[in-house]
Amino acid sequence: MRIVDLLNKEKIALNITAADKNDIIGKLVDLQSKNGILTDKKAYTEAIIAREAQGSTAIEAGIAVPHAKSGCVKAPGLAACTLKEGVDYNAMDGKPSDLFFMIAAPLDGDLHLEILSHLMVLLMNPDFVKELREAKDAEAFMKIIDRYETEKYGGEEKKEEPKTAAPEKKIRSVLAVTACPTGIAHTYMAAEALEKKGRELNINVKVETQGSGGAKNVLTKEDIENCDGIIIAADKDVDLARFGGKPVLRVPVSDGIHKPEELILKAPKAPVYHHTGETAETQISESFGRKLYKQLMNGVSHMLPFVIGGGILIAIAFLLDDASIDYSNFGTNTPVAAWFKNIGNTAFNFMLPILSGFIAMAIADRPALMVGFAGGALAVSGATFASPGGTAVPAGFLGALIAGFASGYLMLGMRKICDKLPKALEGLKPILIYPVVGLLIIGLFMCLVNPVVGAINTALYSGLEAMGESSKIVLGIVLAGMMAIDMGGPFNKAAYVFGTSTLATMAAGQGSDIMAAVMIGGMVPPIAIALATTFFKNKFTPDERKSGVVNYIMGLCFITEGAIPFAASDPLRVIPSCMIGSGVAGALSMAFRCALPAPHGGIFVFPVMTNVGGYFIALAVGSVVGMLLLGILKKKVKTEK
Repeated sequence: MRIVDLLNKEKIALNITAADKNDIIGKLVDLQSKNGILTDKKAYTEAIIAREAQGSTAIEAGIAVPHAKSGCVKAPGLAACTLKEGVDYNAMDGKPSDLFFMIAAPLDGDLHLEILSHLMVLLMNPDFVKELREAKDAEAFMKIIDRYETEKYGGEEKKEEPKTAAPEKKIRSVLAVTACPTGIAHTYMAAEALEKKGRELNINVKVETQGSGGAKNVLTKEDIENCDGIIIAADKDVDLARFGGKPVLRVPVSDGIHKPEELILKAPKAPVYHHTGETAETQISESFGRKLYKQLMNGVSHMLPFVIGGGILIAIAFLLDDASIDYSNFGTNTPVAAWFKNIGNTAFNFMLPILSGFIAMAIADRPALMVGFAGGALAVSGATFASPGGTAVPAGFLGALIAGFASGYLMLGMRKICDKLPKALEGLKPILIYPVVGLLIIGLFMCLVNPVVGAINTALYSGLEAMGESSKIVLGIVLAGMMAIDMGGPFNKAAYVFGTSTLATMAAGQGSDIMAAVMIGGMVPPIAIALATTFFKNKFTPDERKSGVVNYIMGLCFITEGAIPFAASDPLRVIPSCMIGSGVAGALSMAFRCALPAPHGGIFVFPVMTNVGGYFIALAVGSVVGMLLLGILKKKVKTEK
């Protein structure tokens, strides 16, 4: 089916005005409803908005292609419009959008993906886009689409365009695989750019697109055998096993769009890929910094569900408990609260071993997973040679990070050493050598590391304890700022332990101003990040914006760890912003003489606080300060789809 088969003059509106994103969605839905393809406009509008919540359908150059599947769509349909002045549609380049195509698709079938891919390819042509914007009426608009679509997909073969560059050595054929996280726009745009440049260079370029509707134009065994090089332009994992023995060049999908000629000429000179069963990441040449970042984010992404699930259930426990029964056991005083607390703690306690294990796995694949888990668990316990069962001051988040990277590179080294062993021992490596030797070495390593990190914690605790009554506001700044430095690591835990220790000196029913400053310092980072993702959307990726909403809950529940993924991906901007915001909140909490009788709970313990009104003000001011600093310091991002 062609684009023009889904479009008619009644569903095209040119040079109209729209106030904002919601307004243009409403106008496009009204156009889409003509000819009776929608049974429920409200349901279809909700489907479009839900799709936008997953990530904006706006791309570069003022173009947006909102689309959705819905049971209220009887048959595929297309609507289009241009605006006199563009609206903010959360485009990757931060510019307003003024050219829109809206695709309606029924639940049965993926026809909309085919139409969407055709549109994306045509919209890469600036002449096509320019003519659409200049169209005087709907009939002219339709003719422009029909002409370009016929030339591209339905007409006679176009004459080969002249070469713009000639490779040093004759390249006969280059293959490519394009893929992006959602498998829609950039997947097809990169494919079109590579194929077009291949025609200009007189080089046969075949591209396999791994889109959301499945792989299309799949590369055959014969294609691979006869090619000179392979380009993997992807922002997600692609199975490389079939490309063994061929030069493979791996780049982000955006390079496929913006640097097609460079990639085509470079692919035959890329390192030859040898598949050994390892992950793609260990086989492809990347900068060391990018490798470390991807390894870290592999751990963080697997850790996040444990933080969110466990943390929310713990917060529910505080909500359901009665603090007046026993402040020291707040969260477990009643059976229902204890039940939620136990389940939440069970998941929450997996957080750091999961982080460590999946960092290790990203480095050295499956053999490193167990060693990484064990290293993370040892960091949590604080095990040392003198105290193998653990210590009162564990290594925490920082220790788990060290354990993850140490485990990964340890196992990577062991695998290389074991490759020299006789083949007769091949079967013993995964079931005996790797787990036993790896566990022993990481155990020794962590028993050496944990005392160092524990000493850091002890020194921090002693320094805080030495600060006098006359320095309460300064103490509030320091403690609250420490809660935001490493968000669950040694600084954070030292401040928290110090805060909880002050509760023991309070008379029954009284609260601790130090504990209040500690908790507010832990609440600010997630809330500041959530606010920033709401009010500075162009500074965050779609995935970060979705996680940002969850951080409202995490912050209000005093779960600082919700900010870890953001801090890990951009520490030089996120951590200082959060530290300053937390410090401001801690200082105000001390100045307002706020006091807290419970060691945890977030908003659920506000009813038992002293001067809860002042505490609200301190929390709001600190969060806004953190948000504004994030908005100033962070750079705009280009979101790849």
